[in-house]
Amino acid sequence: MTDAQIPLFLNWSSGKDSSLALYYLLKDNRYEVRCLLTSMNSAHDRVSMHGLRRRLLEAQLKALNLPSKTIELPEVTDMETYGKKMKEAVRALRSEGLHYAAFGDIFLEDLRIYREQQLATEGIQALFPLWQRPTRELLEEFIDLGFKAVVICIDNSVLDERFLGRTLDRSFLNDLPTGVDPCGENGEYHTFCYDGPIFQEPIRFVQGERVYRSYPDPSGVEGQEKGFWFLDLLPA
Repeated sequence: MTDAQIPLFLNWSSGKDSSLALYYLLKDNRYEVRCLLTSMNSAHDRVSMHGLRRRLLEAQLKALNLPSKTIELPEVTDMETYGKKMKEAVRALRSEGLHYAAFGDIFLEDLRIYREQQLATEGIQALFPLWQRPTRELLEEFIDLGFKAVVICIDNSVLDERFLGRTLDRSFLNDLPTGVDPCGENGEYHTFCYDGPIFQEPIRFVQGERVYRSYPDPSGVEGQEKGFWFLDLLPA
């Protein structure tokens, strides 16, 4: 690190957006990535966002050769609990001299404002390396750079089960239905990135069980549910 570099931590989901954000940050001489921060479901030892097993996350982090920390969340987490745990993690990182946090968000304005407001109370400034980039262009760049990712979670209301387990390539991009964001920025799908220019070696895995789960619809309409397909990946 040079005197001019800004140390920061990156909110790490293990998927394509955080991988591409990390790629940009590592190339930018203004910043030094000191930590990757991931939210975990402690009860199931899985990444909270999409259920990736902890062992595969650890293999991924080892291949990245960067320091990391986790936010350990209970099985059922409300926003109050999540906010409290996040503040604890942020304060610990701030005490280590990290006053900047980076995210892979692309265009969700409400989410950006929420992150900025929450972090500002802790003296942390938010950075968004991918902000307002055209999402088809981003996914094409991701593919062209040699990144590899597999779809491990889909919103069943917009994508059917056939998209689960597919590799992110141009065939996948061209098969997406009209109205689905190419990067899944609205939560249409989530991925696990297992190879690419930021990794020292590819992460080996095999595809396991497919599981369908439904949850109360976030719109708040009583009796309505939202369904998701999950793909369990197993360390090879």
